[in-house]
Amino acid sequence: MASLHLTRPAVGCDSLTVLRERHAARAKGGEVTITTRYRPKRFEELIGGSLYWIIKHRLVARQTILGFAENAEGHCVIRLDARIVPVRTRPKRAHQGWRYLKGSDAPVDFEGGDEALTAMPPKMLNELAKLALI
Repeated sequence: MASLHLTRPAVGCDSLTVLRERHAARAKGGEVTITTRYRPKRFEELIGGSLYWIIKHRLVARQTILGFAENAEGHCVIRLDARIVPVRTRPKRAHQGWRYLKGSDAPVDFEGGDEALTAMPPKMLNELAKLALI
């Protein structure tokens, strides 16, 4: 995994389930894109790293950064792997746009994998996340 990552609030998502549904609806060819006004200055270091999603002031999941492009309006397009990987949650204040995250500060992937998380009711997931158990 790359040594540099991004964090970004999952605006409008109150759970990991909502984020997954939103991205599944937009996925094409195993890839999802998000648009931001400006390309990160250190974008080359981010390729192969991950974008970590913040939901309810916690880092909860990540997606691998596949690359960067520019759209017709001149905005930056971040290409992400469509697979959302749950991570051991950690507190993180929401912020505008994106922020860099060093590899040494990144949370580790959730050991139970997607199957264990999707089998749990969303309310239970939220409570376990608040207690920093997942």
